[in-house]
Amino acid sequence: MSVTTPERAASPRAAGSALPHPHPTLRRGLGLQEAFRVAWDGLMANKMRSLLTMLGIIIGVAAVIVMVALGQGVAKATQEAIAKLGTNVLTIVPNAQRSGAVNLGLGSMMTLKPQDAEMILKQCPSVKAVSPESSGNATVKFRGQNTRTNVVGASPEYFSIRNLPLAKGEIFTEDDVRRRAKVAVIGDTVRENLFNGIEPVGKDIKINGQNFRVIGVVQKRGAAGWRNPDDQVTIPYTTAMRRVFGVDYLSRISVQAVSQDRMLQAQDEILAAIARAHRVPADSEPDVRIFNQADITESANQQSTFLTMLLAGIALVSLVVGGIGIMNIMLVSVTERTREIGIRKAIGARRRDILLQFLIESVTLSLVGGVLGVLLGIGVSLWMALPQGSGGAGFPMVVSLPPIVISFVFAALVGTFFGLYPAVKASRLDPIEALRYE
Repeated sequence: MSVTTPERAASPRAAGSALPHPHPTLRRGLGLQEAFRVAWDGLMANKMRSLLTMLGIIIGVAAVIVMVALGQGVAKATQEAIAKLGTNVLTIVPNAQRSGAVNLGLGSMMTLKPQDAEMILKQCPSVKAVSPESSGNATVKFRGQNTRTNVVGASPEYFSIRNLPLAKGEIFTEDDVRRRAKVAVIGDTVRENLFNGIEPVGKDIKINGQNFRVIGVVQKRGAAGWRNPDDQVTIPYTTAMRRVFGVDYLSRISVQAVSQDRMLQAQDEILAAIARAHRVPADSEPDVRIFNQADITESANQQSTFLTMLLAGIALVSLVVGGIGIMNIMLVSVTERTREIGIRKAIGARRRDILLQFLIESVTLSLVGGVLGVLLGIGVSLWMALPQGSGGAGFPMVVSLPPIVISFVFAALVGTFFGLYPAVKASRLDPIEALRYE
C-alpha cells in the first residue's frame, strides 16, 4: 500500500497554477494611460531637446493667432473708418467730361444743380435725406494764424448723413442756407491750427478774405477714406456757391437711404430721376456716377478676409516646419532607443504597443507646444493691442476663439501626421536585430 505524499497529491493542473502569471501589461498590451506615462518619461529624459523640438509648434501656433488677430483687427478698423462716412450713404458725383480726345476726369461735368437734390428727395421714396454739396480748397485765417483746408458747402442734413456730431456750438439752419449766411462749423484740426486753445465759437475767421462767424466745432473723428472731417470747414452750400467759389453747380450730392436693404433700390430710383430731369437718352451713359457705401464696405471686407487668410496661411507654414522637426527628432529617438525597443518586444510588447508609445510621444510634443503657443499668441496679441503710450505697439487686434481652437487642433494633427512614420518604423523593428544594435 503506497503512501500518498503531498508532492504526489498535487495534480498537474495544480502545479501549473503555481507558475507565475505574466505581467498585466504584457498580457493586455500597453494601456493608454501607461503609454502616456512612458511617452512623458521619454520626453523628460531629454528636456532641452524636447523644448527645442516644440519650439517650431510654439512659434507656429502663436504666429497663427497673432496674424489672424491682426487681420481681424484691420478689418474691424476698416469697417469703423467706413462707418465714419455715415450710414446707408450714396454719393452722387458728375460724370467725366471730354474735351476732344481728352477725358477731364470724374466730376468735371457741371450738370448737378441744387434743384436736383430737391427733386431726388421728392421723387425717390427710398431716400431719407439729401445734402447738396459744393467744395474746394481755401485759405482760412484767424488773427495771425492761417491754414489751407477743405471748405465744404452743405445743407444742415449733411451732419447727420455723414455722422458728424458736434463737440460744441450748433450747426447752421435752413434759414442760414436761404440767407447765404456767413457762418461756419469747423473741424478739430482746424481748431487746433487756428485757435491754439482759444474758444472758437463766436469768433470770426476769414475764408478767402471773407469774414465768417464760427458757430460750432465737430467732434474729433479722424480721417475716413478720402475725407478728413477734422481738417474741414463746413458752411451753407448757397454761401459756398455764390460767395466763396462763384459757381452755379454742385460738386456732389450726399444721399442717405431709408435702410441698408434699400440702398440699391435708392440708387436705381436716383439714376432714373436724374436721367428724366437731365433728359438723358435711354441708350446714353448717365451724366452722373453713384458711389454706394455698401460696395465700399463689401470690397473692404473682401480685402480684409483675403489679408487674414494670407497671414494665417503664412503662419501655418511654420506649423508644418515644426511638424517636420518633430518627425526628425522622433526618427533620431527611434535610432537611439533601438535596443530598448528590442527588449520591450522580447518580453511581450506588441507592434501596436510600440506604435502607440512613439505616436503618443510626438502628439504630446505637439500638444504641449500647442498650449504654450496659444499662451504666447494671446500674450503677444494683447501686448500689440495696447496703445503706444502704454508700452504696446498700438496695432488694431481682435483675439477670437476660432483661430485659437483651429491652430491648436492643427498642431495636434501635425504631431500625429509627422509622428506616424517614425512610430511605424519603430513598431516594425525586428526584436533580434534590435537587441544586437549597439
